[in-house]
Formats: sequence, structure tokens, C-alpha cells
Amino acid sequence: MAIDTTTQSTAPAGESLGTPRLSTRDKLVLFVLCAAQFMVALDFSVLNVALPDLGGDLGMSRSALQWAVTAFALPSGGFLLLFGRMGDLYGRRRLFLIGLALFGSASLLATLAWDPASFLAGRALQGLGAAAIVPTGMSLLTTTFPEGPARDRALGISGTLLSLGFTVGMVAGGVLTDTLGWRSTMALLTVFALIVLPLAPGLLPESRTPRRPRLDIPGAVTVTTGLLSLIYALSTAADHGFGRADVITTLVAGLLLLTAFGVIESRSAAPLVSLPMLRRRTVAWGNLGGLVTFSMMSTVVFVLTLYLQEVLRLSAFETGLVFGVQGVLSAVAGTLAAKVIGRFGARRTLVGSLAGQGTLVATLVLLNAHVWSVWLATAAVSLASMCHLGAIISYGLTVTSGVPDEEQGLATGLVTSTQQVGITVGIPLLGVLATTSDDLLTGAHTVLALDAAVVLVAAALTGLGLRSRTVQAQPLRAR
Repeated sequence: MAIDTTTQSTAPAGESLGTPRLSTRDKLVLFVLCAAQFMVALDFSVLNVALPDLGGDLGMSRSALQWAVTAFALPSGGFLLLFGRMGDLYGRRRLFLIGLALFGSASLLATLAWDPASFLAGRALQGLGAAAIVPTGMSLLTTTFPEGPARDRALGISGTLLSLGFTVGMVAGGVLTDTLGWRSTMALLTVFALIVLPLAPGLLPESRTPRRPRLDIPGAVTVTTGLLSLIYALSTAADHGFGRADVITTLVAGLLLLTAFGVIESRSAAPLVSLPMLRRRTVAWGNLGGLVTFSMMSTVVFVLTLYLQEVLRLSAFETGLVFGVQGVLSAVAGTLAAKVIGRFGARRTLVGSLAGQGTLVATLVLLNAHVWSVWLATAAVSLASMCHLGAIISYGLTVTSGVPDEEQGLATGLVTSTQQVGITVGIPLLGVLATTSDDLLTGAHTVLALDAAVVLVAAALTGLGLRSRTVQAQPLRAR
């Protein structure tokens, strides 16, 4: 998986491309906002390589380990739209500070966890904090820095640090787990929150929308409980199968609630998700590509983490190095994406990136129990991640292409939501096949083959869905 680093040029034609100067206060505001986003990005990856040690210490089964990831990702995705709208209503700075305080407290709880329940409670509260930090932090950034070169520079720095946060998390997770134990990964997040939180109140301006929209409570309740029900059903099935009554009940309830959400949004005066917006060809097919690339890449990272440590017996530090290479090449891909999109367009880049990601993931079915397979795993996942980042940036540009200025907020909100939902559902949908298999290597092969097939089918469908309309690339300024 990677973090969305999409940025758009907003400078008028002929405007100077020179680097804008930021005041000392602007730099401090940017530091606080970027540090908070970096902290959240770190949380997405810092625990991955520590999962086996965590499971052994707290007595969590292999199939239950996915909850260490899902307990964070589910609330962070499920409450993102609601908290973004609450920031518009009640103040973005206020909700940002609440999110920071909650995230820091939850990280401390996860650090001191004494059993699986207390640890997962901490992770879930971290997810709630992240759901408040991400949308309000981005809104504060775009409202603090005026449209043009200053905002472009701020978004570029923010995007770079988001990508760097994921990479640093994988490497730092391995080093910390090997030297200080898995609890130090959660302690690191606590320290970050303690640094950022005291600085934020005096630096960040309050902001809210001039015309305060109504809060879509029915929509928020149905989409959040619907996602919770689906994830519970899939995760419980990992341990007990799909024959249990509670699995069937929550699976059906989740589908019904999400259907009800669609009906509610079609009638709401201030919907969380604009259905007319989803009818735009670029928005619908672009978000499909985004959903697939995020959900399937998060599954690959989860399965490979287990494979490297439990099949190849690599240490947490060695596993972190594998994903460190992945992160470095992803950062390289981010610098090349602008040129690729400028040459081939956002649509072709999206389709080509999905096809590349699917093809490279397919090569991972050749992994075996011999240690040399680490080289195949490193090369394939790193190159697949380069394609993944290309898909992230191009799907963001595809979704926002041709959308009127007054609707850009809705379009970018969908981009962010797609990212969070993709990260949330990928592991429960496919990861359980690896964790419940009698032989982990066989289960990993099954998951990776299905993963590759889903991405390749999505590439084909996205290409067909967008073929009759050219999606022009929006210029990306070199950083």
C-alpha cells in the first residue's frame, strides 16, 4: 500500500513557477499539519512487521492478527466523511485538535495494552483520531495557503511526507521491534502526538464553511454501521467460517445498510456522498481504479509480511528492509508520475498502472520456502508499488478532471474516502484466505493469484469505461 500524494496545479496560465517564499509562521503551520499527516501515515505501516511478535506477546492467533490492522483502518475510513463534514460545521481546527488528543491517548493505550481487547481498543481509537485528523488537516492546509504557488508548494511537501511516512514506518517498525519490542512502535506514535499537540493551538487558525451545511446523520449512521457489519462478518468468518448465524446476519445487515445509504443519499439535501457526482464517468471509473489499487495492495503487504517472517523466517528488521526498498521505489515513482501523465494522460496512466500492478503481483505466486525467494518478493512488490503509486496519482487526477470548481470539494472527498475504504476492506476480503489456510504458503499463493486477477479485471473495466472520453492530464508541477 501507499499514501495518496495527488496534487494539482492551480496557478493561472502564465503565472510564475518560481518557488514562493513562506513566512516563519507559515512554515510552522506547515510543520504542524505535515507532522500530523506523517504520524498517521506512519501508523499505517509501523506495526506491519511487528505483527508476529505482537501476536505471540498478547496471545493473538494468526487469523486474529488482521484485526490489528483492521481495527485501525475501519474507523479511520468509516468516519472520514462524517468528521470532514463536522469540521465544516463546528470548526476544522477544533476537530483537528480533538483528533490529535484522541490519537495520542489511544497510542498510549496500545503501548500499555495488557491483552488483545485493550490493544484493539487502542487501535480503534487511533482510527477515530485519524479520521478526524486527515480531512480537517487537509482542509486547514488548503484554507491557510492561498490558491496558487504557495498552496502548490504546501501540498507538494505534504504529499512527499505522507509517502515518506509509510516508508519510514516499515523500516522503523523493523528496527524498533528487533531492539525494543513491538510496544515501541506504538510509543513512537505517542511521542509524535505529544510533540504536535502543544504547538497546534497557537498556530492553526480556525476555519469553517461560510454556509454551514446540515449534518447528514442518517447517511453517516448507515454507511458507518454498514461497513462495520461487513468487516465483522468477514473477519469472524476467518475464525469460524461462513456458517455461523452471526456471520450471515451481519453480512446481510451490512449489505442492506449500504443499500439504505444509497437511498438516503439520493434524497438528502446535504449528502455525505453526492450521487450525481458518482454518475460522472471519470468519477465512477476513476474511483473504481482507486478502490481496487488500494484494497489489493494493502492485501499484498499484509500477506507478504506473514510470508517473509513465518515462511522465510526473516527477522522484523529484515522484513522492514524489504518494504523499505518498496518505499524508496514508490517515492521515485512519485517523481516520475508527472512526466508519465503529461505524456500519456491520466486515463492511460491509470489503466497501465493497474495492469502493471496486477501483472507484477501475479509473479509472486512463484514464491516458495527457499530463502532466495526474498529477492523475487523484494523486486516484485517494489515494482508493483511503483505502478500502485502511478495508479494513485492518476486516479485522483481522473476523478477531479472536468469537475467544476464549486464541486471540487465533493470530488476530492470521494478520492480520500476511496483510499480509506480500500485500505479497510482489502485485508478482510482476501487476507483471511491466507491466515486460515492449513499451509501459509499455499494460502498466500491463493490470495496473491486472486489479488492479481482482481486488479487486472479492474484495469480492463476501467479502460473500457473511460475509452469513449479522453481524460486530459492536469499539469503537475515539478517539485
